Amino acid sequence: MAQILRETGETRVRVAVDRGDRPPRIDTGDGFLDHMLVTFARYAGLELEVEARGDLHHHLVEDVAIALGMALADIVPEHAARYGWALVPMDEALVEAAIDTGGRAYYVGDLPTSLADHFFQSLSTHLAATLHIRVVRGRNRHHVIEAAVKATGFALRQALEEGDSVFSTKGAVRVTRDPAPDN
Repeated sequence: MAQILRETGETRVRVAVDRGDRPPRIDTGDGFLDHMLVTFARYAGLELEVEARGDLHHHLVEDVAIALGMALADIVPEHAARYGWALVPMDEALVEAAIDTGGRAYYVGDLPTSLADHFFQSLSTHLAATLHIRVVRGRNRHHVIEAAVKATGFALRQALEEGDSVFSTKGAVRVTRDPAPDN
């Protein structure tokens, strides 16, 4: 299980995440964000706990995405399948998501609200994953965003599956940070 506590002058976010099927416990004070996080956990196959409060809606959504991305980065297996893809319909909406958890942070998407795009960009940056979300069609913003959450969850579930070896022509990537200089 990975746990992150992120505190700023604007927000306080606690995230705990692991792979599994225990029901999520989500409390952000924002009904729509709570609904999307429960949905994400279900479709990604995650045991997720999120407690968060913030001064502004934007700060809350952004900092939850940052903390969630950081926690997810801590549970990517060394021998992860790495890639995942899903196409999800929801009523009139049809959304596709593709993810690579191989350590390169990049986001491409065009969701119907800038805050939804910002959530996924913050998530992918702090997960160190490439995430592409494509809205094939959809008129209802709620349906489009929820289909994007479900597709990203399904894709992440695939990418986190553990295999027998590192799925990369580079092999394992190891990064070592030198201790900070004494000043």
